[in-house]
Amino acid sequence: TTLAEALRLATNLQVAQVNSSQWAISARGFNNVLANKLLVMIDGRTVYTPLYAGVFWDVQHVLLDNIERIEVISGPGGTLWGANAVNGVINVITKNAKDSQGALVEGGAGSEVLGYGGARYGGKISNNVYYRINAMAFKRGSVANLEGQDANDDWTIAQGGFRIDWQGDHDELMLVSNLYGNRPNPDATGAIEANGHNVVGRWSRSLSDESDFKIQVYYDQTYRDFRNGFTERLNTYDFDGQQRIRLSSHNEIIWGLGYRMMDHRVQNLELFRFDPENEKLHLYNIFLQDRITMLQDRLNISLGCKLEHNSYTGFQFQPSARISMALSSNQSLWTAVSRAVRNPSRFDRDFSLLATPDLALLSGSDDFKSEEVLAYELGWRMQSQAQFSLSLTTFYNVYENLRSAEPGPAPLFIPITFANGVEGNSYGAELSGTYQPASWWRVRGGYTFLEKDLSIKPTSNGLNGGRVESNDPSHQFLVQSMMEVPGNIEVGVIGRYVDDLPEPYVASYWGLDATIAW
Repeated sequence: TTLAEALRLATNLQVAQVNSSQWAISARGFNNVLANKLLVMIDGRTVYTPLYAGVFWDVQHVLLDNIERIEVISGPGGTLWGANAVNGVINVITKNAKDSQGALVEGGAGSEVLGYGGARYGGKISNNVYYRINAMAFKRGSVANLEGQDANDDWTIAQGGFRIDWQGDHDELMLVSNLYGNRPNPDATGAIEANGHNVVGRWSRSLSDESDFKIQVYYDQTYRDFRNGFTERLNTYDFDGQQRIRLSSHNEIIWGLGYRMMDHRVQNLELFRFDPENEKLHLYNIFLQDRITMLQDRLNISLGCKLEHNSYTGFQFQPSARISMALSSNQSLWTAVSRAVRNPSRFDRDFSLLATPDLALLSGSDDFKSEEVLAYELGWRMQSQAQFSLSLTTFYNVYENLRSAEPGPAPLFIPITFANGVEGNSYGAELSGTYQPASWWRVRGGYTFLEKDLSIKPTSNGLNGGRVESNDPSHQFLVQSMMEVPGNIEVGVIGRYVDDLPEPYVASYWGLDATIAW
């Protein structure tokens, strides 16, 4: 019933519901409500707040029937997608308006989803111009706290939008826009106000079989009133362009450039402050990736690098190298080395929590640098005709300059200052597969294993040792069965297991969902 719930179907993500309106979603660890190492996009629009370099999941919604697919890439994606694609990328892609014609109405109610409804209508303006309009709303009830009592964190959302698509002989144009109003209740003390609107435009052109390009622009406005006097307003302006050029039958280049300006404004509290209140953050980049095929297309080599400049730390490089070798007609082995960064947020740099107007308890630092990862990956894939496929990925990540909390001078040891005093590594494996035992029955599933070892640097006096950076299960398992039985009946079952969360401790659990449809 929500986008966050749908992401639980991705076998390579850690997805945890924190309360009725808050979610913690990440890949390869470092998961909490303020997770900041996963890049999330909806129709190419980056869903991001520079407040803490993460995602407010309580405002990320789409009518689920509009979704064509959700691409989930685990592992660094900095070369193509840029900063914050440290541990993975989620790209939600909605259907072309041509593929959502006619009318759709849905509604329901229950004990947790107290009420929801959605409507969509798609039409045709001319032979090659299609449109759709849609709206949705829901009210979700409260969750229970650890004592089994009502947590009083129920909330509501309403959202609407449209999409227009035009397709010519060599060109495609897309225009999509959304408007939402939301009243989440993140701390169970009363609903806050969160609203916004956005518009995305994209032009794609095929120059020939060897070359094409696309240009995208978007504007995104978000506003949050935390109902305690603190407000956040963000206006984002983004331009992105890329081109593919096939130089020969064995060599293909993709290059691109982009620019983003984030006009971020807050209204401070007396003792809870960002200085300055209003900040314009600029991000621009250029990237190049070269894909080479050899040995009768059995060997593929991809080399690339993104040069990116941000307002806090200046220029940064995010290179990658990937090699894939076909072992046989249905098996391949691949390996990759990548570097990616997480840019500083305003929380890292500009934040202060004060005891008195002249005495700080907690403070950001102008010296805070980007967090870094150097990732080594090794994978194997097998596709046995159309009935069976299996994929195994192993990884070893080395992290530098992770956020730490450094104590101040004696005797009070305040202010505690954010610094880059944590380092460490993580390693693990991701197994996923599909099996179709019959034309009417399909099974898919996966398993993830993850271990982390974080510690403070010898030069650091960090208070947390990296423990607050994440709360991740070591083991996850998911299996999904989809059947189409006689009488146009569809039956689906999803079973999943999530291991213990270490700190704060949450016991392991099983989940089982089922659906039947005609």
